[in-house]
Amino acid sequence: MVNSMTGYGRCEMTVENESGASRNIVVEMKSVNHRFLEVGMRVTRDYGFLEDPIRKYISSRLSRGKVDVFVTVGSCDSTEAEVSVNIPLARAYAKALSVIADECEGVENDVTASIIARYPDVLTVSKKTEDEQVLLAEVMPVVEKALNDFLSMRASEGERMKADVISRAETIISIVSEIEQRAPKIVVEYKERLTERMKELLETSSVDEQRILTEAAVFADKIAVDEETVRLRSHFVQMNDVLEKGGAVGRKLDFIVQEMNREANTIGSKITDAQLAHKVVDIKAELEKIREQIQNIE
Repeated sequence: MVNSMTGYGRCEMTVENESGASRNIVVEMKSVNHRFLEVGMRVTRDYGFLEDPIRKYISSRLSRGKVDVFVTVGSCDSTEAEVSVNIPLARAYAKALSVIADECEGVENDVTASIIARYPDVLTVSKKTEDEQVLLAEVMPVVEKALNDFLSMRASEGERMKADVISRAETIISIVSEIEQRAPKIVVEYKERLTERMKELLETSSVDEQRILTEAAVFADKIAVDEETVRLRSHFVQMNDVLEKGGAVGRKLDFIVQEMNREANTIGSKITDAQLAHKVVDIKAELEKIREQIQNIE
């Protein structure tokens, strides 16, 4: 199966632990084409320990592409926070406020616990330490589901790309057949033009047939594209085999297209016929479209 490097996957799941407490977990993935595999992670604060195992898991199932992964881990609905009171600091604030009331005429001493609690560092909220392995076990099924959706989209897009590449390849092969049919006629036409030209120059109906044949043979050898068209066909057979094999084939396909372009350029440099020159332009245009598609194949 051929996969695109562009994809998107998302999964949101409420996970319940053994104690019956639950938390909401969201995993979102998206990717674009890239020469190599690059996995970027963004995880909810305080859960950075999840990054490495998630990245390793995703990397084990991908080959190429720039992938951005967003993991949002909600708080467990059981009591997870602890509140501690800095008693010495609270007493210091209370004493300071009493001094203000005593020393400042008309100022009422209305100090309450709630007022003192608002001052900095009196109350400290800390989260209970979570079992990393337990949390990882809760998150990974969500990651797997998001990744499966992501891969499914890449596979669907990849099959569309494959179909488009094969269609364009068939178009090029059809044009190559036209070139192969037209090429021998060019030599015949050249021979006829050469004969007429020599008759005009010599002002006679008698010309040196051997010289005509020699010139025609030299011309035929100069414009011969048989080797190039055979190699071009061979490259398309190889491309089709690679596409059918599937997997991470993007780089190999890119190399094959480079070889195809080389053959097309050689044919273009040999062709002197205007009609065939247009055909070569059509081949190059189709090859460029194939190259653009391949740039997005994993």
